[in-house]
Amino acid sequence: MLYWALVFLVVGLIAGLLGASGVAAIAGQIAWILFIIGIVLLVIHLVTGRKPPAP
Repeated sequence: MLYWALVFLVVGLIAGLLGASGVAAIAGQIAWILFIIGIVLLVIHLVTGRKPPAP
């Protein structure tokens, strides 16, 4: 998830440098949403953790 957030962030930065502000804004928003989802999933994973198998 964080990989795709970085990909969209790079796409947004390149589009911004090339003057495509609409594409840059959309890519930036997608990157932000994927980053937040990735962080939420990471926190959920860390809170629940691995439980030992039941005997």
